[in-house]
Amino acid sequence: MEIKELITAALDARSMAYAPYSRYQVGAALLAGSGKIYRGCNIENASYGATNCAERTAFFKAISEGERAFRAIAIAGGLEGKNPTDYAYPCGICRQVMQEFGGGGFQIIVAKNTEEYQEYTLAELLPAGFGGDSIQ
Repeated sequence: MEIKELITAALDARSMAYAPYSRYQVGAALLAGSGKIYRGCNIENASYGATNCAERTAFFKAISEGERAFRAIAIAGGLEGKNPTDYAYPCGICRQVMQEFGGGGFQIIVAKNTEEYQEYTLAELLPAGFGGDSIQ
């Protein structure tokens, strides 16, 4: 998998976002251990608590298809009708979902485009994360 391919998939996923309230569209592309890429977008709701982030949409699609191992995710976000001008980092809930299924070495790529991006491990963005091994 090439990072630029994953970023392109995340940028493409942005176009499917349902963001009538914030007009902030986010796309995510999740690379499963199988090599398959799952795309997700943010899906807003008038009851804001029912909104789902692009990252979790991608994870939930993959998990519902039987995937359980994941290597990386690319995330791109910005205002509707405009190219991203800043990096869209995953929220705390999304980082927790990544902890559940990706582990500390899971790679997170935040991108403005295929040339401007930053790479992190989940451990860098969620130090001392709480996972399943914490409750066993």
